[in-house]
Amino acid sequence: MREIESPGTKRIATNRRAYHDYHVDEKIECGIALAGTEVKALREGRISFGDAYARIHDGELWLVSLRISPYSRASLFNHDPDRERKLLVHRQELYRLKRRVDEKGYTLIPLRLYFKRSHVKVEIGLCKGKQLHDKRQDIRARDQRREADREAREQMR
Repeated sequence: MREIESPGTKRIATNRRAYHDYHVDEKIECGIALAGTEVKALREGRISFGDAYARIHDGELWLVSLRISPYSRASLFNHDPDRERKLLVHRQELYRLKRRVDEKGYTLIPLRLYFKRSHVKVEIGLCKGKQLHDKRQDIRARDQRREADREAREQMR
């Protein structure tokens, strides 16, 4: 899935595995509370999604298992790479997400990180897991699209 970036945004990283393993029903933009060395490490692209997910705990949204590697030029004051990070959303949005996650079995998965002007933003997806046959159907559809595009290019020559 190709994302169109608006002016003033710069992509840091995209969680391609999320689109492979989950059906993304809705996308939400969140702010993220970071330390100074974490922002500098993100500018270097030192991030790994792994099995990252978001959870709601004590009325707050937290990003878990997102690894931001230590900043290379920091020494004593570097950050913990595996700490949980607080996501910033409006309270009404948080209540709505909590209802969807509790009732319908959705999961909150980080889809991409990007700079919006000078702020780091996280795009969270409200996702449901895919079964193996769903993944095969997606691969088949992608291959058919690719083949159709290839044939269209051949006819234009």
